[in-house]
Amino acid sequence: MINEILTMNGYGLYVWSAFAFTFSCFTLLYIVIKIQYTKEKSKFIAKFGTLNSERAAFAKSQSINKEILSNTSSI
Repeated sequence: MINEILTMNGYGLYVWSAFAFTFSCFTLLYIVIKIQYTKEKSKFIAKFGTLNSERAAFAKSQSINKEILSNTSSI
Protein backbone atom coordinates (compact mmCIF):
# COMPACT_ATOMS: atom_id res chain seq x y z
CA MET A 1 0.00 0.00 0.00
CA ILE A 2 2.66 2.54 1.00
CA ASN A 3 4.89 1.40 -1.86
CA GLU A 4 2.06 2.14 -4.33
CA ILE A 5 1.63 5.65 -2.90
CA LEU A 6 5.36 6.33 -3.15
CA THR A 7 5.83 4.97 -6.68
CA MET A 8 2.49 6.17 -8.15
CA ASN A 9 2.71 3.79 -11.12
CA GLY A 10 6.17 5.01 -12.07
CA TYR A 11 5.44 8.72 -11.68
CA GLY A 12 6.33 8.92 -8.00
CA LEU A 13 9.81 10.33 -8.53
CA TYR A 14 8.43 13.20 -10.63
CA VAL A 15 5.48 13.90 -8.33
CA TRP A 16 7.43 13.81 -5.06
CA SER A 17 10.34 15.85 -6.44
CA ALA A 18 7.89 18.49 -7.73
CA PHE A 19 6.18 18.53 -4.34
CA ALA A 20 9.52 18.90 -2.54
CA PHE A 21 10.62 21.69 -4.90
CA THR A 22 7.35 23.60 -4.43
CA PHE A 23 7.45 23.19 -0.66
CA SER A 24 11.07 24.38 -0.48
CA CYS A 25 10.30 27.42 -2.67
CA PHE A 26 7.35 28.41 -0.49
CA THR A 27 9.47 27.98 2.62
CA LEU A 28 12.24 30.13 1.15
CA LEU A 29 9.72 32.78 0.08
CA TYR A 30 8.25 32.87 3.59
CA ILE A 31 11.68 33.30 5.15
CA VAL A 32 12.66 36.11 2.76
CA ILE A 33 9.39 37.98 3.33
CA LYS A 34 9.71 37.60 7.10
CA ILE A 35 13.26 39.01 7.02
CA GLN A 36 12.16 41.96 4.86
CA TYR A 37 9.21 42.64 7.17
CA THR A 38 11.49 42.68 10.21
CA LYS A 39 13.87 45.12 8.50
CA GLU A 40 11.05 47.46 7.45
CA LYS A 41 9.51 47.32 10.90
CA SER A 42 12.80 48.24 12.56
CA LYS A 43 13.29 51.10 10.07
CA PHE A 44 9.81 52.41 10.86
CA ILE A 45 10.43 52.22 14.61
CA ALA A 46 13.80 53.95 14.20
CA LYS A 47 12.23 56.75 12.16
CA PHE A 48 9.03 57.31 14.10
CA GLY A 49 9.61 55.60 17.46
CA THR A 50 6.51 56.01 19.53
CA LEU A 51 4.00 57.52 17.18
CA ASN A 52 2.51 60.59 18.85
CA SER A 53 -0.05 62.76 17.06
CA GLU A 54 2.56 65.14 15.58
CA ARG A 55 4.61 62.32 14.09
CA ALA A 56 1.47 60.55 12.88
CA ALA A 57 0.43 63.70 11.01
CA PHE A 58 3.92 63.94 9.50
CA ALA A 59 3.79 60.28 8.43
CA LYS A 60 0.38 60.75 6.81
CA SER A 61 1.58 63.82 4.92
CA GLN A 62 4.41 62.00 3.12
CA SER A 63 3.50 60.90 -0.40
CA ILE A 64 4.78 57.32 -0.10
CA ASN A 65 2.83 56.82 3.10
CA LYS A 66 -0.29 58.24 1.45
CA GLU A 67 -0.01 55.51 -1.17
CA ILE A 68 0.48 52.84 1.47
CA LEU A 69 -2.33 54.10 3.69
CA SER A 70 -4.80 54.75 0.89
CA ASN A 71 -6.58 51.46 1.53
CA THR A 72 -6.82 51.82 5.31
CA SER A 73 -9.22 53.96 7.29
CA SER A 74 -6.98 54.60 10.32
CA ILE A 75 -3.52 53.80 11.64
